[in-house]
Amino acid sequence: MTAEREVVGACPLDCPDGCSWVVTVRDEAAVRLRGNRDHPFTHGTLCVKVNQYLEHAAAPDRLHHPLRRTGAKGEGRFERISWDEALTEIADRLASVRERWGGEAIWPYQGTGNLGYLQGLQGRAGARLWNVLGASRHEVTICSFAGLAGARYATGTTLGIDPESLAESKLILLWGVNTLTSGHHLWRFVERARARGAHVVAVDPVRTRTARQADEHVAPLPGTDAALALGLLNVVVSLGREDARYLAENTVGWPEFRRRVLEFTPSRVAAITGVDEAQLVRLGRRLAETRPTAIRAGVGVQRHAGGGEVLRVLSCVPGVTGDWQYHGGGLAYSTDGYFGGDRAALARDDLLEAPVRTLLMTRLGEGLLDLDDPPVKALVVYAANPLTSAPGQDRIRRGLAREDLFTVVIDLFRTDTADYADLVLPATMQTEHLDVHDGYGHLYVAWNEPAVAPPGECLSTTETFRRLAAKMGLTEPSLYDSDEELARQLLEVPHPSLAGITVAGLREKGWARLNYPPSFVPFEAGFPTPSGKLEFRSELAGRDGLDPLAGYTPPFENDDRALARRFPLILVAGASHFFVNTVFGNKPALARRAGPPRVVLHPEDAGERAIADGQRVRVVNDRGSFTALARVDTAVRRGVVATTKGHWAKLTGGGPGINATVAERDSDLGGAVFSDNRVEIEAVATR
Repeated sequence: MTAEREVVGACPLDCPDGCSWVVTVRDEAAVRLRGNRDHPFTHGTLCVKVNQYLEHAAAPDRLHHPLRRTGAKGEGRFERISWDEALTEIADRLASVRERWGGEAIWPYQGTGNLGYLQGLQGRAGARLWNVLGASRHEVTICSFAGLAGARYATGTTLGIDPESLAESKLILLWGVNTLTSGHHLWRFVERARARGAHVVAVDPVRTRTARQADEHVAPLPGTDAALALGLLNVVVSLGREDARYLAENTVGWPEFRRRVLEFTPSRVAAITGVDEAQLVRLGRRLAETRPTAIRAGVGVQRHAGGGEVLRVLSCVPGVTGDWQYHGGGLAYSTDGYFGGDRAALARDDLLEAPVRTLLMTRLGEGLLDLDDPPVKALVVYAANPLTSAPGQDRIRRGLAREDLFTVVIDLFRTDTADYADLVLPATMQTEHLDVHDGYGHLYVAWNEPAVAPPGECLSTTETFRRLAAKMGLTEPSLYDSDEELARQLLEVPHPSLAGITVAGLREKGWARLNYPPSFVPFEAGFPTPSGKLEFRSELAGRDGLDPLAGYTPPFENDDRALARRFPLILVAGASHFFVNTVFGNKPALARRAGPPRVVLHPEDAGERAIADGQRVRVVNDRGSFTALARVDTAVRRGVVATTKGHWAKLTGGGPGINATVAERDSDLGGAVFSDNRVEIEAVATR
């Protein structure tokens, strides 16, 4: 008789939805994957990408054994070796680097390929080992870093409203988020609101899938979102529709902020943003008159020089309108901090013998080529593909090609980055290891039970680091904690959000809602700021060298008129509907659906350059260039070109990718500036 069972787990990928899923196992093989119909948020559906996760786990190009480089860095030539050989070499090289250069010469470069608390980024997997070794601290600045920092100045926290509350909203502003591609489960709550008369607005420089389905699309120039928000507030204030009682009782700095708002007249904002003044005024009136209004902001709004300030201003908008006091009103950016698990217990920063330097994820080229005292001599990359994903691609390639740099890549497949490694180690996939997850777009925690045994010699991240610690002869007991022990250390704590949630119960059911009431209003009892109120004026921001008053910081390159004469187009790169960052970039079925790299130009921009639809073009600036196929379409406005991220260079012709044109430069509050990028486009001559 065929043995069949179902195992509840969770998607590990970099998406706000953190889907609950069910794996059907027959004769110890995973034969089916479906969304968990019992989960209130993800509700039984998976995305087009993750639907094929089991096929991806069984892909013929998946890594099953450790590999050692046999050719030049970048050639991608390797030989199979044993785990003992691999761990011995890594242990010896790390010990040698540490002895000669100090622990800070080791850079553990962790990415967003897995968001788990045990195996991935949320729990800083491997942090205990790196702390014992005194390695440099890795700061993950590539995603939402600037926006989180900006929101804190206004509200004192990164938290906002429960995204499920959008079902109660009357006006929904989907600001810089392509929900139907990146987190589609939210759309069900948007549709509930719309069925009751809500008006849905997509604010995005590109007419995305979400923008096409919204009631209205507003297309500001990239990097001008804070000015747009201030212009909408100008209309609210000019109509006298600010919530005077809420402002008096719950905010700090309103008189000064009001004066700033009045500076951003509709005509001025129209000139800054490129948004039609009449549309701006209409939307401002709607904002003034509609309660509750919810803003769902995405990470795309903060990938430019003023990125942190955008989320700071957006956090202030519900303070002016009073929407923070309503269920279904306010701002949702990230819900990550609602989960009260003990992250410190996982990372164990107390194991550091002395403070260490912090290295930024988005400055890898700089770190590998320019850093000294000490230089980076060992790089351990896991759940990351920085050669494709990080800014400054040409400099990263040169850094990875250094013969004196010892590089280890732990991954599922031989990525573009892995081709530069000295050693490549095979990792487990989500159906093969234990983990705990939350979602940064909902209020649930999930247990991921391993459903099947790993293929070949694949090891989980936790087991890889346990074995490496043993090979190095390290005696710190916590380095050898089992996955079950780690899960208990994370979950069995007296945080209110986990009240009533036990490891046994979570393991049995697979998920639980965090202990927050379904209709809670997050700042009903005040804001966790120094004043206890929403802070339009932040003394903390002033002490940090910033403008104490929330406002508009222009983009660096996009606002540079002299640079615009040489590079008149602004490039933005959104998420692909078929990849999650670079995950699935090597899956043939999804790569076919994604098609080759393309850039979308407005017909007038294409006409001025004699570029036809489907023609091969070169996108270029002073930092580098890449080639793609042109798509001529009004989905972008004049002066803006759009593409999608995630293509692997070696699978799309081997040339540079979009990040060859992106600067290794920080925004106002840290983080990458992917959308602050001026380029020119020229047709590629055909023979």
